[in-house]
Amino acid sequence: MDAADFSAVLSEVRRFVRDRVVPLEAEIDETDEMPADIREAAKKMGLFGFALPEEYGGLGLSMLEEAQLMFELGYTTPSLRSMFGTNNGIAGHVLMVGGTEEQKAHWLPRIASGDVLASFALTEPEAGSDPSTLTTRAHLEGDEWVINGAKRYITNAPLADVFMVFARTDPDAPRTRGISTFLVPAGTPGLTVAPKDHKMGQFGAWTADVFFDDVRVPASALVGGEDGLNRGFGTAMGCIAHGRVHISALMVGMAERLVDESVAYASARKQSGKLIGSFQLVQGLIADSQTDYYAGRATVLEAARAFDAGTDTKIGPSCTKYFASEMVWRVADRAVQIHGGAGYMRGVAVERFYRDARLFRIYEGTSQIQQVIIAKALLGEAARG
Repeated sequence: MDAADFSAVLSEVRRFVRDRVVPLEAEIDETDEMPADIREAAKKMGLFGFALPEEYGGLGLSMLEEAQLMFELGYTTPSLRSMFGTNNGIAGHVLMVGGTEEQKAHWLPRIASGDVLASFALTEPEAGSDPSTLTTRAHLEGDEWVINGAKRYITNAPLADVFMVFARTDPDAPRTRGISTFLVPAGTPGLTVAPKDHKMGQFGAWTADVFFDDVRVPASALVGGEDGLNRGFGTAMGCIAHGRVHISALMVGMAERLVDESVAYASARKQSGKLIGSFQLVQGLIADSQTDYYAGRATVLEAARAFDAGTDTKIGPSCTKYFASEMVWRVADRAVQIHGGAGYMRGVAVERFYRDARLFRIYEGTSQIQQVIIAKALLGEAARG
């Protein structure tokens, strides 16, 4: 995107986030629902398709541009980003990376506009951080695929119009080689979405289990057509690598907000007649958080540049996701500490962000999984003993 146009997009999103969404954060947390007018405003701004190609109605942002946009979106409740993040990220990228031209033409313009909400159905009760162990299966009967299995913690499932479903299509192949991806519209007979999960945080972003009981879809629902058969695992990993940089940038935006909240509180709160910002131990907490934020921002920008260049699409995304998720957790913990008893009270921003931040160390691959990915990539055969 032209630099001036991109700057204008960032400015518009910043105003939208800070003027319209931030004042609604407590309401969103309390009601566990994103207001309809915010959803419509996000559609009009193109936020449902910022990472999708321009030829399909998206903004076509690079990874570096996307990261900068996420810095702005991360300044408020992560449920805002979750509303359209899957369309741009792991679900939309399934079609970008593995879809046929016909599938892209049919689905991507509606996904980019927000008229279609997509879900990425990969995680299962016994296949989370290691999706290669998934047990959902699909077999061909005539000209239809029949899908059976269950998925867990699927973002936007209660609202989704279409699911990108990963299923084992060759049970005899090695674990990572016999998985395919299917486009399954909501309402397909046999597809059931459970009631939404009641989570610790990130209210307003809905997840739920999804069940497939003899769900039948046409052969054309196989992502990539015949060429996509048994290639779903590679597609998933490519989408997740992109998602790790994307979500890392969101965490950096949250860290910036937490530092701002900490500074504002320490500049106004008095103890024993003195501003707590004058206490050196409080100053130390703020300095550590600002340093963490600064390092996280630099790490994400470097990972995004390398991702765009194609020079690092594995170690970099895992490194930045690992660092950013642990970083924002430290910053959130310090923010609560700076606020003292007030930081433990519902209705106070840092208490909400503390709950919201905890999930980042788990999804898109836990911190421990990122350690394994990074170490194995560096050690090669030595990591196998």
